[in-house]
Amino acid sequence: MIDVLLNIFWIPLGGFLSFLIFISAINKSIGVRKAYVNLLLRIFEYGRVSIETASKENQHIKNPKTDDKQGVQLVDDVDSKEGTNGATLITRDAVLLPQPQEPAPEKPVSSTKDEINFDFEKCLDYVKSGVEAIIEDDVTSRFEAEELKSWNMLTRTNRHYEFISWKITSIWVFGFFIRYVILMPLRVLVCFVGVLFAVLSNSIVACLPFRFVRLSLASLSFKITFRLISSSMSSFIKFHNKQYKPTVSGFCVANHTSPLDVAILSTDCTYSLIGQRHGGFLGVLQRALARASPHIWFERGEAKDRHLVAERLKQHVSDPNNPPILIFPEGTCINNTSVMQFKKGSFEVGGVIYPVAIKYDPRFGDAFWNSAKYSMMQYLYMMMTSWAIVCDVWYLPPMYRQEGESAIDFANRVKSVIAKQGGLIDLVWDGQLKRMKPKKEWREIQQVEFANRLKSDST
Repeated sequence: MIDVLLNIFWIPLGGFLSFLIFISAINKSIGVRKAYVNLLLRIFEYGRVSIETASKENQHIKNPKTDDKQGVQLVDDVDSKEGTNGATLITRDAVLLPQPQEPAPEKPVSSTKDEINFDFEKCLDYVKSGVEAIIEDDVTSRFEAEELKSWNMLTRTNRHYEFISWKITSIWVFGFFIRYVILMPLRVLVCFVGVLFAVLSNSIVACLPFRFVRLSLASLSFKITFRLISSSMSSFIKFHNKQYKPTVSGFCVANHTSPLDVAILSTDCTYSLIGQRHGGFLGVLQRALARASPHIWFERGEAKDRHLVAERLKQHVSDPNNPPILIFPEGTCINNTSVMQFKKGSFEVGGVIYPVAIKYDPRFGDAFWNSAKYSMMQYLYMMMTSWAIVCDVWYLPPMYRQEGESAIDFANRVKSVIAKQGGLIDLVWDGQLKRMKPKKEWREIQQVEFANRLKSDST
């Protein structure tokens, strides 16, 4: 009897996994995920209307004279305050911004001291900028999860919307059961199959003697691996402007939100990956991929050697048979509301740059990885228990470094194009401020500028 039950269980499960691998290999969809996403949007809209209705009723109970317009306005005000990570709370004329450091001109030595007549009003703009930065600065809010204007039926909120009415509570309980009891085990299984497929397929492909055949099969194995991994998150991806998809060796440059960025982009195109060697789950995947494909992994000490990194990048792009290198020049994960400073390393090597903009829909699940707060396994657990990963990917026209253009200017030009297409805020700040304090040189430049202003005003 037990054998019969096991056969009944394993036959449909094996058929499901075989079918999933097959449609991943041919990159086709049967429309299930699209229908699932559309159903979630309808549920979210129903929840939004129910929450707004309950908020207006509570407002009428507290203040019977409040009319409908005031009730709606209050709801809108709360929503706008919750979305401060996406849209700035205050509009400022920024004063203290990092400026490119230039050698200071030599000043003639003066025997007399400059007399400065200090006026308190001359420093009010600096005081204003400081107070604005205390209320909301341009940097720290980019390393926190983007808050939503309406609840998405997940438990990651302190508003307790799930108890606002019995209907919302029923939907929330049912959704909790679906995500944790049905979707999560299936997603873990599919992700395990994806990693196992990567290990086995790349081990076999690496044994093939002919390089052309080996690279072709490695490319197919690479895409199937990440299609399976992205499927384990119920990913729904829309690719735009496919005529600009990277085709030859070069650099594919994209904004960085999550380790999932690699899986998202690799479902449609084969890339060579570059990064630091890791242990654990990522280490298993790195070693499996490196068996058959020309990826570039560095030890921790080697990654700090800029010359060594640049030399290996040049060797890779010099071979036209190598796939383009996928790079995230920000160097850290940002919460998908903005694009921060691009490191100039990949823009100094030369070659074609393929810009790519990635924009996630946070209503279905927050793809941002806050590495300071969550480990990789905690992050994967959150992704496995989210509704889905929905995002848009825009391929942009290839870009080349212009004659006389510095690597920094080229990087900023590419960053601006990506930010504009993805609807992201273009920031000049370095993403490494997530882990370090502002450079001393930035403060000194602003101090010199302020002193010069006092001198010019006193003369």
